[in-house]
Amino acid sequence: MSEKRITVRFYRQPSGKEPVREWLLSLSRRDRLAIGTDIKTVEFGWPVGLPVCRPMGDGLWEVRSALDQRIARVLFCIADDSMWLLHGFIKKQPRTPPQDLALARRRMREIFDALKQERQ
Repeated sequence: MSEKRITVRFYRQPSGKEPVREWLLSLSRRDRLAIGTDIKTVEFGWPVGLPVCRPMGDGLWEVRSALDQRIARVLFCIADDSMWLLHGFIKKQPRTPPQDLALARRRMREIFDALKQERQ
């Protein structure tokens, strides 16, 4: 197996909770395996395009996973040579809901701000 091109990291709230990890653990084993396989594809093959990965604009990306009769998305960004998992959800409409994008973008800003502070 080839080397990882990027490392996966979970966004962590100030309280210590990791929303994407918690969301993944709430899913069935089969769904977790499908999503995990797609995330692994990005880890080892970055940059990856469709059908697994798609840019959402302004540095935000999505991992696209097909589950049994539904689809899942994990929104992420790349920062500090890591793939930061920001938000995961089951997609219920053709377009990604604006509130899901806004949440992921807010979390992405928090990560970039924290990394910037570490470097100062």
